Amino acid sequence: MTQPDPKLILITLLIKLGVAAAFSSSLARSTRFKNLLLLSRRTPRQTMWLVIIICVPLTLGVWVRTAVPNFLAADLSLEITILLGILVGPLAAMAGGATLAIPAVLHHEYWALPVNLAIAAIAGAFGRFADPEDVWSFSPMIDLSIYRWVTRNLRRPQLDRQILLLLLVAGMQLGTSALSHYFPRRYFELNSREWWVQLLICATAPIVVGIPLKIWNAIRVERKLEEQGRLLLEARLDALQRQINPHFLFNTLNSITSLVRSQPELAREMIVKLANILRVLLKDREAFLPLSEELRFTDDYLDIEVVRFGEKLKVVKEIADNTLDIVVPGMLLQPLIENSIKHGLEPRISGGTVTIRSRITEERRLMVEVEDDGVGMAPDRIDVSLVSGLVRPGNGIGVRNVRERMQVLYGDLATVEINSRPGRGTKVTLLMPILDAGAETWGPIGGAAGQAISHMVEDAVRAMTRS
Repeated sequence: MTQPDPKLILITLLIKLGVAAAFSSSLARSTRFKNLLLLSRRTPRQTMWLVIIICVPLTLGVWVRTAVPNFLAADLSLEITILLGILVGPLAAMAGGATLAIPAVLHHEYWALPVNLAIAAIAGAFGRFADPEDVWSFSPMIDLSIYRWVTRNLRRPQLDRQILLLLLVAGMQLGTSALSHYFPRRYFELNSREWWVQLLICATAPIVVGIPLKIWNAIRVERKLEEQGRLLLEARLDALQRQINPHFLFNTLNSITSLVRSQPELAREMIVKLANILRVLLKDREAFLPLSEELRFTDDYLDIEVVRFGEKLKVVKEIADNTLDIVVPGMLLQPLIENSIKHGLEPRISGGTVTIRSRITEERRLMVEVEDDGVGMAPDRIDVSLVSGLVRPGNGIGVRNVRERMQVLYGDLATVEINSRPGRGTKVTLLMPILDAGAETWGPIGGAAGQAISHMVEDAVRAMTRS
């Protein structure tokens, strides 16, 4: 077999870099590949699928190299076998290396199979020995890797696994090139008698290994940022949920205190009902639940207030049947109803009516309203438009908590509007996306809401990347 022309080798090396980048970028667009790659623990079946996804197109590349003259850059079997070894372990890498060797063996290159198995074993052993962070942070820029190694070891000499990986890949490339030189018809690898060309061949191999690691590590970092953003939003939501429970308990206990001496039997009845409510609150409740369940919970709370106010408190429900299965944030209506009773109806001697409505709007959004005919909000507590009477955000814990939870769960997809006129009552209107009771969840957060938060997190990730 004649020695390839140095110019052809150099062109082949450049094309190999392009093939590695195109292949890595194409896989990075696959959701299934990303999920398999970033699993901390994989089942044998998941590992098998990951190896298949990586190896099948590259096996076709080896076949193209054996079938098409002078198209040598399609064969990345050495670098991919090394990559499989450090990412998924020696056994899976051996299976991948054997798959990549099939077209070569059929082309009578019988050394391909044992060499790929040996490379998989060596790279797999390194992967077990190295810290995963060292592997993921491996840079295809050889000069930068060497510079970092020199600066680190001048201050504090230590074993650098990134440089070790760089030397290991270059050494295996040198060994396979020598094997190809002595057995050109039994094994293929780029090699040259020109020392500077051979040096470039050995330098290209770590870069081809590093390109997929760099591209896939960017996905890994983005996934970590998304996870951190999700955990932050969940923690914020949990804090808001915990904030409303003491507020509710404090107000209810005040109501019971007012009846302990004058009407002890009523106070006892209220305590029993409060115990039932607390039993529900202490359970591990979902962030979302059907509107019908949320209404049942508010019924328990209203039972307490009806005992306290008697005939002075009337409750009207105008609930559309097609809204009962739509999921809403838990503990959403109770703070609004409590505000209506405490701040709207309680100051009135004659009491009043609380009306709860729900319907689906023409824009296919869920509208929930809590309205009372009480005293309204005092002008010093709200900012009222002189034209429309529309109220700016109030200062009460209940309304503020509901607004903030809606913002966390839905982002800009939901609105909270308060309309109050002194002496005529207050109406709180909630508009939110429609989520079915069977919607998939995103952690504890529902499908559409999870998508909204995902968009928020992705925007944050892009902003951090740009900065």
